[in-house]
Amino acid sequence: MAHIESLFVTRLYRAQLGSTIDADELAASCYSIAEDDEAGQDWCAANGYPGYTSYASLTDLPWRFPIFADLVAALDAHVAAFAQDLEFDLGEGKLVLEDLWINILPEGGMHASHIHPHSVISGTTYVQMPKGASALKLEDPRSARMMAAPTRIKEARRELQQFIYVKPEMGDVLLWESWLRHEVPMNQAEDERVSVSFNYKWE
Repeated sequence: MAHIESLFVTRLYRAQLGSTIDADELAASCYSIAEDDEAGQDWCAANGYPGYTSYASLTDLPWRFPIFADLVAALDAHVAAFAQDLEFDLGEGKLVLEDLWINILPEGGMHASHIHPHSVISGTTYVQMPKGASALKLEDPRSARMMAAPTRIKEARRELQQFIYVKPEMGDVLLWESWLRHEVPMNQAEDERVSVSFNYKWE
């Protein structure tokens, strides 16, 4: 009788961010920063970026608003738990926040498929997820090596599907290894989808 096992597993961490973060305050802070960040607004306009992101303009959110310092403390705990699950050998080093940015995605906006080079763990916490807001789309990292392989049947087991759609809820935090390709399909909600994304590095 044949024995079949799964190898080289891709892990995805999902949890509620935690009760120490005031969701309303975090949302209000995201909008306040977006309104005042003229450099970020200019970058979005120049690059055809839908809505708003602070990715290319602000690097000091935890210093600007205390709620973001609280957010980083909560994220540190989640990332430590995920690193333990991944059985990383960090030696004398540790995983530390590299960058943190706001995303405000309006109806019709999307974020194209991408990875986060030079980081170890990436993720997003979801501040505002109106009905119909985009899921997170994750891509099988082996896609480029499948060559002549046929597509999977529609009812394929979840761990065998080429693309996985994860529907976050407000207050969720999702973590994945930074090499995992992901995207945000078109937002079909009338209201804005608000999230805070981040990268952790090993040092």
